[in-house]
Amino acid sequence: MKKILMTLAAVAMAATVNAQVFVGGSVGVASVKVGSADAKTTYKFIPEVGYNFNDDWAVGVQLGYQKGACNLLTGSYGQDVETELFQVNPYARYTFLKSDLINLFVDGGVGFGSFKDLGTEFNIGFRPGVAVNLSKQLSFVTHVGFVGFDTFSPKGDGDSSNMVGVDFDNNNLTFGLYYNF
Repeated sequence: MKKILMTLAAVAMAATVNAQVFVGGSVGVASVKVGSADAKTTYKFIPEVGYNFNDDWAVGVQLGYQKGACNLLTGSYGQDVETELFQVNPYARYTFLKSDLINLFVDGGVGFGSFKDLGTEFNIGFRPGVAVNLSKQLSFVTHVGFVGFDTFSPKGDGDSSNMVGVDFDNNNLTFGLYYNF
């Protein structure tokens, strides 16, 4: 039994040494304005963890929290609502352009969000991004926009709303830092 435990510990240490794990996250601040109403501010905190299989492919998951004005999809265009959002976004990342300083990538994934007392959101699509390699271990990362499908299902008797397309507004702009082990 002792030999088995020692073998498992050695395998676990070898896997950890060779692992290409990254941790970090993003923060975002946006201004939401619908029609002639006053602009309202929202902020996001999105911690993230992932694993690089090789130089091109990685998988990860974002766990996000958002508070403030949220632009919810409605049948009439948009509704500016003060709320809180908890979201989970697993993804696969493909890095298509690499250099010593800059990497260009796209995250393809699904997302689920729950708005406090308002409803749920589901999306599937792509988020392009740029990573600036500050050192071998530290990267500055930004995601810009969303291309895909997004649906919002309100609680109660309201109708669901859908969006298909490209969205490159300031609500889809985040900045973050990653630490690569």
